[in-house]
Amino acid sequence: MTAFAGRSDPSALPWRHGGACVIVRVRITPKSSKDAVDGVEDTVEGPALKARVRAVPAEGEANAALIKLLAGWLGVSQGSVRLVKGGKSRVKSVEIAGDAKEIEARLAGRLAELE
Repeated sequence: MTAFAGRSDPSALPWRHGGACVIVRVRITPKSSKDAVDGVEDTVEGPALKARVRAVPAEGEANAALIKLLAGWLGVSQGSVRLVKGGKSRVKSVEIAGDAKEIEARLAGRLAELE
């Protein structure tokens, strides 16, 4: 896992602005022992949030669990979180609708708590 604190370059962050939202890259591990966000890790696509869910990767269960996990972790409604890319991949792009600066601050704050 890569530490978040030293990431001053925006391209080294696991998220980016996308209109009235933030798009977050997430690497998911299904069939885990618990639902949790464990920090940031490097992937071939770039840095990604490292998330674990108990759900199995069948019939969209792991994707639904990821949306519920991220919404709860960030304190936003599940309706504001949606999968936009990577439905059948371990690395996904998730859109979080709302004030981008506030969402980024929540992401940074939650990640700082994990270090």
